[in-house]
Amino acid sequence: MWIADNWKDYEVLDTGDGEKLERWGEYRLVRPDPQVIWTSDHTNKNWKSADGHYHRSAKGGGNWDFKKDIGEWTIDYKLNSLGDKKKPLTFRLKPFAFKHTGLFPEQAVNWEWFSGLISKEKEKAPNKDIKILNLFAYTGGATLAAAAAGANVTHVDASKGMVGWAKENAAESGLEQAPIRWLVDDCVKFVEREIRRGNKYDGIIMDPPSYGRGPKGEIWKIEESIWPFVNLTAELLSDNPLFFLINSYTTGLQPAVLTYMLSMAVQKKHGGKVESEEIGLPVTETKLILPCGASGRWTS
Repeated sequence: MWIADNWKDYEVLDTGDGEKLERWGEYRLVRPDPQVIWTSDHTNKNWKSADGHYHRSAKGGGNWDFKKDIGEWTIDYKLNSLGDKKKPLTFRLKPFAFKHTGLFPEQAVNWEWFSGLISKEKEKAPNKDIKILNLFAYTGGATLAAAAAGANVTHVDASKGMVGWAKENAAESGLEQAPIRWLVDDCVKFVEREIRRGNKYDGIIMDPPSYGRGPKGEIWKIEESIWPFVNLTAELLSDNPLFFLINSYTTGLQPAVLTYMLSMAVQKKHGGKVESEEIGLPVTETKLILPCGASGRWTS
C-alpha cells in the first residue's frame, strides 16, 4: 500500500462504526466512510467535541451538523520531493453538501511521486518544457504539485465551480503565475480534440468519477467508459513520456485492473514499468492504515 504519511495539517484521528474522525487544520470533523466496517470504543475525546459531523440520510445524501459556523479555512502541504525549494501548497476548504471538503488528502502520496519525477527531469534538462495533462482535475491538488515541480500543466474539469476553486488554490499557493492552462470541458471530448490537434504530453493524470456528467450533459459511467478512455488518452503521450497515473475510488477497479489497463494501453508501446497499489492514510489511534482507493502508475 502507498501511504500518504507526510501531512502536518491533516490527520485521521480514529475510525469506527462507518465513520472517520479527522483533523483538518484547526477543525475536527466526523464523516462517513464505507470502508470502515469495524466498531470503535470512541475513547478519543474528539468524537464528542468535533466541530462538524456529516450524517447520512436513509433517503440518500445527508447533512452537516455543526457546533459552530466554520465557514472556509486553509491547510498547507509541504512536498518532501521538492525539499526546501518551494513554499507549501495551500488549499482552501469548506464543507460541501455531500460530505466532502474540497480535498482528498490521500492523494498526497501520488503528488510526492510524480512531482519527484518532474523535478528530476527538470534538473537534467532545465530548459525543457514538461507538459502535464490533469483530467477530472477537481480542485487542483495534482495540478499544483506538478506546477510546483516545474511543469506546464493543463487542468481539465467539467465543473466551472471546481476549476474556479482550483485557481484560488493556485493563488493561495503562490502559483498564480505558474504555466497552468485552466479549462472547463468534458474530458473525453477534450482528449479527442487534442489528438486531432496533434498535441502531446509528457505526463498524464486522471482521477475519473464513478459517474458524472459533462458541461453539456455528457454521461460518464466508469465501468463502461474507463478502458476506451485510457486507451484513447495514451495517444497523447509524447515520444519519451515520464508517467501515466490513474486513480480509482470505484470498488470494481482493483489495483490489478489498473495494472492491466496501463500495461495494454501504455507499456505495450512505451515499455517502462507498471505498478498498482491501494492508497491509504495512517490512523493515529490504532496505528493502522485506512484504505482510500487505488492508484495505477506507469513510468518510463
